[in-house]
Amino acid sequence: MALTFQHKQLANGLTVIAECNDDAHTSAVGYFVKTGTRDEDKPLMGVSHFLEHMMFKGTARRSADDVNREFDEIGANYNAFTSHEMTVYFAQVLPEYLPRAIDLLGDMLRPALRQDDFDMEKQVIIEEIGMYDDRPMWRLHDTLLEEYFAEHPLSYRVLGTKDSVSDLTAQQMRGYFEQRYSPDNITVSAAGRIDFDQLVDDVERIAGHWTPTGAARSYTAPQPAPHDRKLVDPKVNRHYIAMMCPAPSAQDERRYVSKVLTDVLGDSEGSRLYWALVDPGLADEADLSFLPYDQAGAYFAYASCDPKRADQVETMLLETIDQFVDNVEADEIERAKNKVATSATLSGENPGGRMRGLGGQWTYLGEYRSLAEELEQIMAVTVDDVKQLIHDMPFQPRTIVRMGPG
Repeated sequence: MALTFQHKQLANGLTVIAECNDDAHTSAVGYFVKTGTRDEDKPLMGVSHFLEHMMFKGTARRSADDVNREFDEIGANYNAFTSHEMTVYFAQVLPEYLPRAIDLLGDMLRPALRQDDFDMEKQVIIEEIGMYDDRPMWRLHDTLLEEYFAEHPLSYRVLGTKDSVSDLTAQQMRGYFEQRYSPDNITVSAAGRIDFDQLVDDVERIAGHWTPTGAARSYTAPQPAPHDRKLVDPKVNRHYIAMMCPAPSAQDERRYVSKVLTDVLGDSEGSRLYWALVDPGLADEADLSFLPYDQAGAYFAYASCDPKRADQVETMLLETIDQFVDNVEADEIERAKNKVATSATLSGENPGGRMRGLGGQWTYLGEYRSLAEELEQIMAVTVDDVKQLIHDMPFQPRTIVRMGPG
């Protein structure tokens, strides 16, 4: 399978990248906007996610019905998502429909932002916030981010709060859009069967006239400190515990070590936490994951159990994490490397997965690494690398949030 990587920056700063594979049967493209919750002013919390919804409400050329109908006409697998650090709009189609997908996505990124649509969608967002507020895991997660990151914007809720969304005006959203959706803050990523010259021409046609604003991100470093908090909710019938502590950033080469470490220690199946807590029936769930942010990073540990076992589960969760460095085994590391490499390969074999990987990689690193190079980095991780990382970042300081019926 011959792969070629190409990239070009348009005159207005928009970057186009592609991994071209003539053997692929589909083409995938995504517009990666380097903006998310951490780029919002606190009073505008939730505007990035709200704006993502508004992109599907129509443009000067298309109504909302037109947008959905045209995606259906080309048989696209399409969607969008907003995180703390980026907003992405993407589609995977048959190669002959790629130009239409590029035009449609690009047109969406210059939305009408009509007042009537804004008012209607605001109610949808408020209902969505209410739905997530009814889910203990999401409340726990949002509270943990607020406690761990404190006043840093990574503490903000992606959906915003009912108050912040209710108070948001269409004029404020337009101002945020005009600044952040700048071509020099956008990468168009493509993978699969791609004619790169045609891709650049198609992107230039729809986006070449967009005016850059010089949008930039503030990189004030988070200052996590040890902290505990307990939430009581008589309506829940389980006990939940979540913990965060520092980890490598998305730019840190030790991120490969963290991926292997968290697989051994906290994968949802077959990990140390699984065998210590889930397999014997002490906890319903127990895992540890790695959250690489832009110039920051965190580990996230989580468990849920019968409230009667709360103390036992928390003790075992933290002891399993803390004692790991003293008994890391080589065969565990090898198994984890194979699992992480397999997962990366399965995603990379699909043009949609590869497009998302490339877009995220370029947004964070501004460089290209082939799948083979990524796999090489994963397979090079050693027991000593894992021990050294734990020595450098020993799961401290940690913030813990608990939730139970009281």
